[in-house]
Amino acid sequence: MVSEEKRRKRSLSEVNQSIQVPQNASFFRTLKAFLGPGALVAVGYMDPGNWITSVVGGASYKYLLLFVILISSLIAMQLQQMAGKLGIVTRQDLAQATAKHLPKGLRYLLFVIIELALMATDLAEVIGSGIALHLLFGWPLLFSIFITILDVFLLLSVMKLGFRKIEAIVSTLILTILLIFTYLVIIAHPSLSGILKGYLPSASIFDLSQTTENSKLTLALGIIGATVMPHNLYLHSSISQTRRVDYSDDNSIKQAVRFMTLDSNIQLTLAFIVNSLLLILGAALFYGHASEISAFSQMYRALNTPSIAGVVASSFLSTLFAIALLASGQNSTITGTLTGQIVMEGFLHLKMPQWLIRLVTRLVALLPVLIAALLYGSREKVLDQLIVYSQVFLSLALPFSIFPLVYFTSNPKIMGKFVNSKWNTILGYAVAVILTLLNIKLILDFL
Repeated sequence: MVSEEKRRKRSLSEVNQSIQVPQNASFFRTLKAFLGPGALVAVGYMDPGNWITSVVGGASYKYLLLFVILISSLIAMQLQQMAGKLGIVTRQDLAQATAKHLPKGLRYLLFVIIELALMATDLAEVIGSGIALHLLFGWPLLFSIFITILDVFLLLSVMKLGFRKIEAIVSTLILTILLIFTYLVIIAHPSLSGILKGYLPSASIFDLSQTTENSKLTLALGIIGATVMPHNLYLHSSISQTRRVDYSDDNSIKQAVRFMTLDSNIQLTLAFIVNSLLLILGAALFYGHASEISAFSQMYRALNTPSIAGVVASSFLSTLFAIALLASGQNSTITGTLTGQIVMEGFLHLKMPQWLIRLVTRLVALLPVLIAALLYGSREKVLDQLIVYSQVFLSLALPFSIFPLVYFTSNPKIMGKFVNSKWNTILGYAVAVILTLLNIKLILDFL
């Protein structure tokens, strides 16, 4: 029996090792038991922050930036596998590993950066949910944003039903988003040859001569920041531990890592499809109208405007868009709140009731959103521009999560026989270095 002291030190202790895995079962039955955490991770790759950058990217450059979405998704699969493996093998999430293995000063610096990244993430989620409620029900925008604080109490209620229930809710909302955008893209009649060509690399994507807010570099980094989310690395390293593993048996650990990887890659493939659909929709319906769809409310109205969306325009499409936006915001709120708890417990070793930690992290993340809403009121376009820049900030913050993750998972003293292969380590560091260089270029341009 695990002592209460040890249980308190576990990441998300109330659900840690809570889901039984069948022994000596068939491949598909075992996979079914492991499916779920990847869905919560995939949510961060299709949250409202992706919508503006991807749709505007399509409306500005047609299918050109599909290659960026493809590369971002492959990077995400690599990094999430590392994060999940770190949690399973060491029984520590990324925040706990950082607190344990890095100097105190560096630990607190990384804590501040990830907290700012969580705020940037929540900015997109809360504004997206608030605007969706505003569009669907006509409520005042500030009121719609403020009531999203109730999401944290919804999460607390669902957590009592078991982690499997959260996974089921999240998976249902993902399916809703996928079906809605598949339908929207089908009726938009995109160019199949243009789509296929868009997935091929083009030297013009990272055109360093442009420095405007909708330049290829800005949108490309925004897509990367919206796709590869720093907080997801912390989240996955924690929720990968929800499946019960026999740590006295290396084969059991190996099996857990293998099926965690399959779960993650399957769900991230769905996220890749959704992100592609967003950009394809922007290219097929809104090309040439980028300035008219740079806000959620503008997209909503554009889908009902024949002069922009053509013959497919209808109020039904606008309503579907708002429903998908609300589903995306609610999904991301669940995972963002969980990550807030993981980060605060892991970095600061807080000994507070878990409901209070969740509430505090939610309020901290909600504060900049409320300030922005109070300052700009009903100017929805300004709030939507904040989302674009929040995604660029996430891209700036990303290397500060990648470097520690690659370092930990490539250290044999920490990972033992489950250490990264050499090529995986080199590739992980290369990704972090390239992102850092591009970010430096972006910062210099804006300065």
